[in-house]
Amino acid sequence: MNRKIINMKDKYLETSAQFVEDVFTDSEGKESAKIVKQLVLEIRSKRFYLPELEFIMVDEADNILGYAMFSRFHLERKYENELLLLSPVAVKTAFQRQHISKDIIEYGFQRAVEMGFKAVLVEGNPQNYRARGFQTSRDFGIVAGRTLSLPAPECLMVKELVEGAVAHISGIVEYSDYQYLT
Repeated sequence: MNRKIINMKDKYLETSAQFVEDVFTDSEGKESAKIVKQLVLEIRSKRFYLPELEFIMVDEADNILGYAMFSRFHLERKYENELLLLSPVAVKTAFQRQHISKDIIEYGFQRAVEMGFKAVLVEGNPQNYRARGFQTSRDFGIVAGRTLSLPAPECLMVKELVEGAVAHISGIVEYSDYQYLT
């Protein structure tokens, strides 16, 4: 099967948002899935959105197999031109465990470095992100604020895209700019 990663294009905007909802419906239920879809739409409507860092993987029939969005993020109104948030990431249920998310995320890292970004934050299961180089963010002075409800502190992670980048990045992670992340 031929697969390729492409940047978001207008023709995929609606189908990719529905794809994310469908994937999350399978894994987390309808209510959570609707919220994740709304998050995609919300990020796209904000100044943090970077269309060149929203990706899908498609097969030879142009079916979406995977999705990932990186958007600008700030800590206490700082680092917005250095820091990205990776959210959401979705892979069609039948194609999970085939390195689709890995390939999309790694591609996103390369593009982000080319654009001058230094680090990426993610909230999720550490087992899913450690292999991509993510580390617990609090170990670097990046801590969860009141708008985050993490199952464990280790679920908020950071990855340096440039060695030593987080040495000068620290602060409190808040989702106050987003209705659908709180």
